[in-house]
Amino acid sequence: MMKAVRLHRQGGPEQLVYEDAPEPELGAGDAVIRVHSTGITPAELTWADTYRNCDGSERLPAIPGHEASGVVESVADGVSEVSIGDEVYALTAFCRDGAAAEYVAVRAADLAPKPKTLDHAQAAAVPLSALTVWQAFFDHAQLAPGQRVLIHGAAGGVGGFAVQIARWYGAYVIGTASSENRDFLLRLGANEVIDYRQVSFEQAVRDVDVVLDTIGGETRERSWQVLKPSGMLISLPGPIPEREAAAHNKRGVFFVVQPYREQLGKIAALIDSGAIRPVIAETIPLAKARQAFERAVAGHTRGKLVLQVTTGSEGRRPRG
Repeated sequence: MMKAVRLHRQGGPEQLVYEDAPEPELGAGDAVIRVHSTGITPAELTWADTYRNCDGSERLPAIPGHEASGVVESVADGVSEVSIGDEVYALTAFCRDGAAAEYVAVRAADLAPKPKTLDHAQAAAVPLSALTVWQAFFDHAQLAPGQRVLIHGAAGGVGGFAVQIARWYGAYVIGTASSENRDFLLRLGANEVIDYRQVSFEQAVRDVDVVLDTIGGETRERSWQVLKPSGMLISLPGPIPEREAAAHNKRGVFFVVQPYREQLGKIAALIDSGAIRPVIAETIPLAKARQAFERAVAGHTRGKLVLQVTTGSEGRRPRG
């Protein structure tokens, strides 16, 4: 048995229980990771895949937390991507139990070497947020140096990476955030910061090539006005109604981030070079996961909330 945080029914943070749970079993192509830290994604408690297996069947109780940093404990026969004892990090599949537990079974092909300059808590703040940004900018928007990027919610976990990666790539970066985050975002690399409480961004910005929207709702609807005719709006909270994009004759994209070992390797190289860095709001013990998720759901944190699963570097004797 292991310590884990589980959901026995669908719901919000009030459904999270810290308890004993069976350790995961190795499946074909898997590695079991001794988890040191896992990042919190507030919306994951509302996702269908949090409660559903990859074949569509119900998965309850379910373990959340799909950003993992830890050490490989065991590997299935034939696995060559990682070895026992490797320090790794990953975005794990949403349709499997997550990493808010002492151990997690992960597809070995999704695991990448942990950035050398980060500890496990810092590394756990990277995978989902940084992969989301990478796939948004390079897979979907085809971002080019010199383009203008508007990032809504720029001080959040995704937004902070978006500011840094866009600036590293040579874009002109504009972020919306509260005034207390202005200096923080300028240090991350933003060229401009708009205080959304004081200024309507659509009156302050024009001719944007890419809008990365982490807010949704009215913010997304108003964002069409600032795009160039050839620009793209990327919505992370949810799909864009077809009639909405058509009404503005602009391109809009919604996508679900995917695990990608090669991209995590590129992101790790950028981190180790000093070009980008994770921003952690707070590291919280696994036993206090409910309180951590409550804070995350409330929003307005600067950076990422991370659950600390273990602080030790010693693992048990490998099981396979």
